[in-house]
Amino acid sequence: MTEKPVTAMPVMTMRKPEGVTIRAVGERAGVSAMTVSNVINGTGKVGPATRAAVLAAVEELGYRPNIAARRLAKARATTLGLIYSDRRTPFIESVLLGALRATNARGLQFIAQAEEGLTREAAEAAVRALVQSGAAGVLLVPPFAELLSGSGLFEQLGVAAAAIATGHALPDISTVRIDNRTAMAALTRHVTGQGHRRIGFVAGLARFSVADERLAGFRDGLVASGLAIDPTLEIRGEFEPASGAAAARVLLSRPDRPSAILCSSDDMAAGLIGEAHRMGLSLPRDLAVTGFDDTAIAARLWPPLTVIRQPVGDMAFRAVEQVLTSLRSRAVEDRVVPHELVVRESVGRG
Repeated sequence: MTEKPVTAMPVMTMRKPEGVTIRAVGERAGVSAMTVSNVINGTGKVGPATRAAVLAAVEELGYRPNIAARRLAKARATTLGLIYSDRRTPFIESVLLGALRATNARGLQFIAQAEEGLTREAAEAAVRALVQSGAAGVLLVPPFAELLSGSGLFEQLGVAAAAIATGHALPDISTVRIDNRTAMAALTRHVTGQGHRRIGFVAGLARFSVADERLAGFRDGLVASGLAIDPTLEIRGEFEPASGAAAARVLLSRPDRPSAILCSSDDMAAGLIGEAHRMGLSLPRDLAVTGFDDTAIAARLWPPLTVIRQPVGDMAFRAVEQVLTSLRSRAVEDRVVPHELVVRESVGRG
């Protein structure tokens, strides 16, 4: 999904308590006010030395461009932006739909921007592009929330931010999430309760905060069921079908293959199920599989997936509320919402 242009443009102003203007920053750095604006908004051509001088002056003087407050004071329509990976998965589709519904319900403008680069530099550039297009607040999904936490960028730009579906709270960004560790532990106990004793796990990459939380929950569930943790049955994937298929080829080619495999996302479970079918296995008789999220694909697979459901649409609504609250108060909130174990046909008796 590409960025949709809007008419609003960011307006920079000083915070009255400090009395620091953009002109004062320019004078301290020895550059024009326009150059300061270009550095802050990530626009124009600015050399590394000039950029460093401007940022040093910004830090020294305590200058903060309060874009959001100026917009609200003038009663303009607030624009929110969303940054997401350009890998269009069912999870991302659910987030986009939930964010669009939430902003429409409140009469807000909405910009969705795909970003291919999964680095802090790429994430910061994406935020600056949204702000330049008029966004007063930004919605984030993993791993962008984790990449940007601690950067100071949102305070520097004077915009609010909230993250959807992180693995844990973040100190400087509001979050809406479930308790991923508790949820995966419950799913694991459900599978062991069906008699499975040799269980594989497809985790996500560590740069996603949910990945380690779900892995920890899987191990908690094994221990609670009296089973040993076997790291050779744990594989890292990339939250997409291809990595689930790759994990299936490794785990199911073993002479002592597992009777059940838990996946950290529905997308990876879909790829794993497809590969298991290609290998001639009958599911769930020969293999039990579970997913996580309960996206649209979960109920359409054969067999339909047993999953942990996180209410992504509702989480997007709540994240929009958090951004609007933060625009007024600069408050940072961590909100944990309930999850649900949804039992379908993909888990048979072990």
